[in-house]
Amino acid sequence: MTAPRSVYVYGVVRASHAVPPGRAGVGERPAPLRTLPAGALAAVISDAPDRLRAKRRDLLAHQDLALALAADGPVLPMRFGMVAPDEESVRRQLLSSQQECLVALERVDGRVEMNLKALPTETGLDALVREDPQVGRLRTAARRAPGYEASVRLGEAVARELERRASAAAAAVLAELSAVADAEVHGPRVEGCVLNVSFLLDRREQRRFRGVVERFAAGHRDRVELRLTGPLPCYSFAEGRV
Repeated sequence: MTAPRSVYVYGVVRASHAVPPGRAGVGERPAPLRTLPAGALAAVISDAPDRLRAKRRDLLAHQDLALALAADGPVLPMRFGMVAPDEESVRRQLLSSQQECLVALERVDGRVEMNLKALPTETGLDALVREDPQVGRLRTAARRAPGYEASVRLGEAVARELERRASAAAAAVLAELSAVADAEVHGPRVEGCVLNVSFLLDRREQRRFRGVVERFAAGHRDRVELRLTGPLPCYSFAEGRV
C-alpha cells in the first residue's frame, strides 16, 4: 500500500472559495494547487515538495498566493512551511475547528495587514545635542579630554536619548494609526527597533493609513524612522486557523 503523501497547506478559506487561475505554489517544481473541502471550510493545498527551503522565490510564491486568495474573499493564511502528514489530518483539523475558523474569516474579510517598524534616527543628533544638556556636556567633555571612557559615556548617552525620543514618537504615531485601523498586534522585539506592530486594516483605508505614516515621518524625521510594509496577508490576525 502506498503511504499517504504529505501536503503543503497555504491557507484556509470558505468552501466556495476557488483557487485563482494561473497561480503556482512552492518548490522547484510546484505541484498543482487544489482545495480540500471540509464542511463549510476548505484548505488550499498542494503536494508537499520533496525538499522545501525558505528561498526568496518560495517565500514570495507563498505570500503572493495568499494575497491573490484574499482578493476574492477572506483567507486565513498559514505561515511559510506548513506541511501536514496527509489530507485526512488536514480535513479532521478543519472539521474540529469550523466555528473558530469561520469567525476568524469574518474578522479578516475585506481587510489587509500592514506592519510598521520604528527605529531611532541619527539624523537628529545635532538637535539632540542642542536640546539635551547632559549629552551636550558629555560631548564638550569628550572634545576637551578625548579618551575611551569619555567616548563610551557619550555614546551610551546618545544611544539612550535617541531611543527615548524615537519611543516617544512611535507612541504618538501608534495612537494616530490605531484610530484608522480595526485592530493591532505588537510583534516580537526586533533588534534596533523601538516598535514592531501589525495593523488589521480595511483595504479601502490603505491610502489614508499610508498618508498618516508619511506625514508623521516627514514631521518627525529628526526623531524616528518609520518603515511600513504591506499590504500583507493577515497572518497576525488569523486566529482559529489549523
